[in-house]
Amino acid sequence: MSARDFLDSIEPHFTKGGKLEKYYGLYEMVDTFMYTPSDVTRGKTHVRDGNDLKRTMTFVVIATAFCILMAWYNTGYQANQAMQTMGVSAIEGWRRIPMVLFGYNPYNPLSCLVHGMLYFFPIYITTLAVGGFWEVLFATVRKHEVNEGFLVSSMLYTLILPPDMPLWQVALGISFGIVLGKEVFGGTGKNFLNPALTGRAFLFFAYPASISGDAVWVAVDGYSGATALSLASMGGLEAIKGSFSWIQAFLGFIPGSMGETSTLACMLGAAFLLYTRVASYRVMAGVFLGMVAMSTLLNVIGSTTNPMFAIPWYWHMVLGGFAFGTVFMATDPVSAAVTDTGRWIYGALIGVMIIIIRVINPAFPEGVMLAILFSNMFAPLIDYFVVQANIRRRIKRHG
Repeated sequence: MSARDFLDSIEPHFTKGGKLEKYYGLYEMVDTFMYTPSDVTRGKTHVRDGNDLKRTMTFVVIATAFCILMAWYNTGYQANQAMQTMGVSAIEGWRRIPMVLFGYNPYNPLSCLVHGMLYFFPIYITTLAVGGFWEVLFATVRKHEVNEGFLVSSMLYTLILPPDMPLWQVALGISFGIVLGKEVFGGTGKNFLNPALTGRAFLFFAYPASISGDAVWVAVDGYSGATALSLASMGGLEAIKGSFSWIQAFLGFIPGSMGETSTLACMLGAAFLLYTRVASYRVMAGVFLGMVAMSTLLNVIGSTTNPMFAIPWYWHMVLGGFAFGTVFMATDPVSAAVTDTGRWIYGALIGVMIIIIRVINPAFPEGVMLAILFSNMFAPLIDYFVVQANIRRRIKRHG
């Protein structure tokens, strides 16, 4: 049975008036994600673009495909390499059964892909199940349809987590992100914070041992693998170069959150989003320029006690979640600034804050998550002052 035939067979139960009417929105989301919807806007409308929420969210999910593939591969690669280093012949638990067929060779692409998928999919399925429950619950209570916004949030949330995150904490994080980061403000389009980042921020402050330190980034028990930023905070650029090359960091073969390590994958996703005009180049460019300016300024100032001052901008670009945050988080059209000038300012604020948090804050070597959430809160204020400046300029021009 094809996907189309399956959807046609269950449609009478999900359509309005059917036995499962309360899940009508969920059915519509799945159906229209795979096929072109038959519904069209009729009558007077303010819409001036052929694009819609469904297509926008679908494009974002497609853009993450490069990061998803890299998440699978690098998660398995890091685990297989750690096992080889430790002399471990097999892993414990249920993952051991399917891995009997593929082995644990870090130089076998299929072994790395399958091993990584065995860590990725439990987190993603948990995210979909728990987050989907909250989406359906709020849609039922408020009597509105479930939309594709959660598909994006669930994917981004999964990609910014470490591979061995406890599943019960995954469930708590997505619950916090969806309920308190989005639904309490009215749902998709009304939240002022990015839901995926809100959930991760909750996990970081509630369960720091599970999402920070050296033991969480490589999915092998008893193995400590520091991220490049952790190395930089301890020994500066030389400490990074002692473990990773720039090209390794650019391609993503370093420990870190599953989908954040590859700058190349993020750049491919950025190219797709810019081509489809889903993401704003002004925000991306603003983040990049703000990062370059602030890191260069700190390079010039220098420090005899803080080695992070000496990290150049081209290393900051490939470390941590900078590329992923710039492409997929900062460009969120709901929580970002909406005016053209405001997007430049908003992006630059994120770039500057990333470097300030990374370099000057001794307790937190990564800064992308907090910088974006901080800037989310100021996005409406930035747009307000931009609009007011435009009004004053027009009044002055026309007397």
